[in-house]
Amino acid sequence: MERHVAEIRSFNRFYTRLIGVLEQRVLGTPYSLTEMRVLFELDHRGRTEASELRRLLGIDAGYLSRMLGGFETEGLVVRSRSATDARRQVVELTGKGKASFADFDERAAEEVRGLLADVSDEDRERLVASMATIERILAREPGTSRSYVIRPPRTGDMSWVVYRHGVLYSQEQGWGMDFEALVARITADYMDGYDPRYDAGWIVEVDGERAGCVFCARKDDETAQLRMLLVEPSARGMGIGTRLVDECVRFAREAGYRRMVLWTRDVLVGARRIYQAAGFELIEKRPAGDVVEEVWARDL
Repeated sequence: MERHVAEIRSFNRFYTRLIGVLEQRVLGTPYSLTEMRVLFELDHRGRTEASELRRLLGIDAGYLSRMLGGFETEGLVVRSRSATDARRQVVELTGKGKASFADFDERAAEEVRGLLADVSDEDRERLVASMATIERILAREPGTSRSYVIRPPRTGDMSWVVYRHGVLYSQEQGWGMDFEALVARITADYMDGYDPRYDAGWIVEVDGERAGCVFCARKDDETAQLRMLLVEPSARGMGIGTRLVDECVRFAREAGYRRMVLWTRDVLVGARRIYQAAGFELIEKRPAGDVVEEVWARDL
């Protein structure tokens, strides 16, 4: 925990310097960052109650009142009483206020364009995806639904499959490089023997990042094999594992297979629940060192 705290604080200091928050004024305007945020909210929300601005931005009522008074003196905002409740004050930008904010907004966009000018397209995608991840994790809004995309594998995905199996199962189960080597061999065999009539794979993306995978491979003329199911911890609880297994079963059935089998280990309780719910039955158990390997099967 303490290491994480230190790293987050270090990032905060870096990012604060980067965006110029330490400066008293923003992008050459006479306004502070907080003042610009108030103007931003008024520009995007239109006519807004002062109490709502306080709630959104966590600003002291007296501080906000003085700020709005200054904006009003400059002709940027106009304040009035609510038509439904005279106790409530509403605020909106004037034409001058809108023009002033539009000028700031363009300068801010130009600053970011300059920041990204020498950054590759790939790194830009990684940057915005990482920012989205930070926002999602720290927002702590469990009621917010997340969407995901399932797509066929692309160049580079198979290396990711091996890498994430190695790292994730090392962290969660203590399995070492022998397991990673096993996954690498399975992956290589899948690619070497790939036939789109009988083999298929699926990669899941959540918030633009790879978050899961599964593969259907030919075992023999009548039997398909479900292989390398993985769901990242950050994406668990979304039903992704179930969806991937369902896709695998559907493909195998449509490809003409009559049976599907899979290999797993008994400690992977979450995966075993998914397999059982999808109609698979345990048909074989065999000790393998410190683990127990299992074979599950179902008719198609």
